[in-house]
Amino acid sequence: MLKKQIKRVLLVVVPLYALFVLVVLLVRMPSYTLQTSGKLYIVNKLSRDIQVFDLYTGEEIAEIPIDMQAHEVIAMDDDNDLILTDYGDRSSKGNTIKIIDTKTNTLEKTIKVKGSMNANGLVYVAEPNKIGLVDYVSNNVSILNIATGSIEKRIPTEQKKSHLAVLHPKEPLGYVTNMQSNSVSVIDLQTEKVVTIVPCGLTTESIDITPDGSEVWVTNKNGNSITIIDTRTNTVLDTLPTANEPLKIKFSIDGKYALVANANDGSVSVYDRYAKEKIKNINIPGKHTLVERVLYHTPRPVNILMHPNGNYAFIANSNASKIEVIDMARFEIVSTIGTGSIPDAMAFVP
Repeated sequence: MLKKQIKRVLLVVVPLYALFVLVVLLVRMPSYTLQTSGKLYIVNKLSRDIQVFDLYTGEEIAEIPIDMQAHEVIAMDDDNDLILTDYGDRSSKGNTIKIIDTKTNTLEKTIKVKGSMNANGLVYVAEPNKIGLVDYVSNNVSILNIATGSIEKRIPTEQKKSHLAVLHPKEPLGYVTNMQSNSVSVIDLQTEKVVTIVPCGLTTESIDITPDGSEVWVTNKNGNSITIIDTRTNTVLDTLPTANEPLKIKFSIDGKYALVANANDGSVSVYDRYAKEKIKNINIPGKHTLVERVLYHTPRPVNILMHPNGNYAFIANSNASKIEVIDMARFEIVSTIGTGSIPDAMAFVP
């Protein structure tokens, strides 16, 4: 009798569980429905590869092994190269720079920087074969000649745990976040000296500059805030609250809005640059209701890239192995792209 009852229960439970698993798999499946220009290069840290995604056809067209946990990537404006820094794990020293040829989608060159270095942030310095590297350990901005593989200059930030950087679009100035010092170093790139140090919030992390160069916005990861700096006076204009653990910040192409990836909150916040206020919070499914928690991976947005046409923002959702695509007119998620394990940095190539 007991065996019959168990059998009846199993006949009901097993199909229901199988149906539940199927529903979860279908819900979690990426769905890209857009047709827009260019190729998206997605750096998957744990997979140690770069995925090349055609934004018009919606197809993966290449997968490039890089054999390192890359954290940042930039596209060189004067040729077809992508430059990557080594995020660094127990097996690496963080001094490896890799160059990808986007015409062939192959590894073109590997540079081992001599001396002690843990390169993290990357900036394009608009000189042939030159890039700027932010050294997280030695706390300087190093100018690397990628043709010779040699460091030509080292500019101290005069702070601790220097992390990411941006350049002024019109003036020879660089701005570097310093996580341990909770500050931004303003560097004159002609004199190669720090102009001033701007105090920010707790664990100053990411940084972006308005297209006109008048303001720098930085996220304070453990302070749950944004510090806004006036670049004419190098003083703090305002401090805005954020959700939990703001990582990357990125301005829209027209400079009207700033998007912030709140990693621990599982959301992307939209700020009006001129009103200096949050106008929308975009919740990535997976954390904010009981149904979401059951059906989705816990979201962790860690990086942001803007499409040059201004219509879309790409958000790296590392826990879910997805790129969330946000429509910049409606500020809504309109598509998703499946990735390798722990997607982070991204680059756009026409």
